[in-house]
Order: sequence, then C-alpha cells, then structure tokens
Amino acid sequence: MPVRKIPKNHLFVTGAYSSRKSEVMDPFESLLEKDYLLTLDFDDAVESFEVQPVRIPVKGVSRGYVPDVLVKYRPDPESGEIRKPLLAEVKRSDFLKKHAADYAPKFAAAQVYAESLGWEFRTVDETEIRLPRLANIKFLREYRNVEPQEADCMRVLQAMAGNHGASSSEQILAALALTDDERLYWLPVIWNMVFQRRLHTDLDTPFGGDVEFHLPGVAQ
Repeated sequence: MPVRKIPKNHLFVTGAYSSRKSEVMDPFESLLEKDYLLTLDFDDAVESFEVQPVRIPVKGVSRGYVPDVLVKYRPDPESGEIRKPLLAEVKRSDFLKKHAADYAPKFAAAQVYAESLGWEFRTVDETEIRLPRLANIKFLREYRNVEPQEADCMRVLQAMAGNHGASSSEQILAALALTDDERLYWLPVIWNMVFQRRLHTDLDTPFGGDVEFHLPGVAQ
C-alpha cells in the first residue's frame, strides 16, 4: 500500500491507474507518472510495481522522502538472472534540473537506502518514457474493452498458424475479410488480441498501416 496519500493538485494532473500488475488502484500525481505506469504494465520483464512504496528518513526533512515507484522484475527467460528492483523518481528533466538542490539530499538518502536492500535507485524522465512504445500502448488500450467471441479469436490464430506463426495485420485481414465492413469487424478483434498478449508485436516500432505480429513463443 502507498505510504503517502497524493493530494489533489491544481498544477498537476492526479488520479489513479488500474494495472494487471498491482493489487490496488495506483495513484499518480502527473501525466508523466501515469505514462510510466502504462509502460511498466506492458513490459513483459516487469513482474509488479508499487507506487509511493517507502518513506526514507532524510536529515533536515521532517517527513522524509517518498520515491514514486518500486519496480520488481521477472527472471530473464534465457539466463534466469533477476534484475535488481528499481526504486524510481519520475519527473520531467527540466523539473529535476530546476529543483536539483532540493532533491540532492533526498536522492543521496534514497541511493543509500536502495543499496542496503540490494535495489537500484535512479530518476526516470520523459526521454525514457515518451517513446514510440508509449504511443503504441495508448493505441492498444483503446481496444481493452472489446470482448471478441472466442470463435473469432481462434480464426485469427488459425490464420497466424497457417503462416508459420508470423503474419501482419493486412495479411490476416486478407485471409478473413472480403469487404470493408468485414475489415471493420475484424480489426477490433485483432487489436484486442494484441492488447491481451495473445498476439505479440514489436511495441518499440511505431505502428503503421501494416503491423507485423507473431504468436507467443515464435522467434523473430
């Protein structure tokens, strides 16, 4: 559970984010932080994350310091190695630069605290978050409430299997749709399957007119 309650703020957008990797509604206090939670939710290497996870004592700071997010990772599927948990402060780069002196003692304390637990501490800014991956994830979330029939999903999977487990959006549509109306029917089915991870794609490549897919476990 968060150790700090995020107050309403007239300068920043606050709210709560529902994730498949967290047992509670995760509060956020900026749109950048919300975007970061989105990327964590869709990162297969991330096992779980916790918002406002710990309060770290800081000399001269009465209420201490509460970093934004603690990220825990899954074992690497090939090596079995587990990346250190990440304790992260999520802020815009210009904000961090402007308030560097204020944050310096907090970050120093967080560094010591994280190392004592075998964690990593660092800041995460927009250069790591607002990438093509984020735009793709936001696109996929538009299809999160689609509920395709299982028979339709099986037809998509059969079309993929017929092409050795690798295909593209246009190839699947060519196999399933004869008319524009049928294309409009099948597109939400396909994108919901990508959102549900029943079809995999390269989220780091901007989605264009024809997007490459592969079945889980099929090497690319």
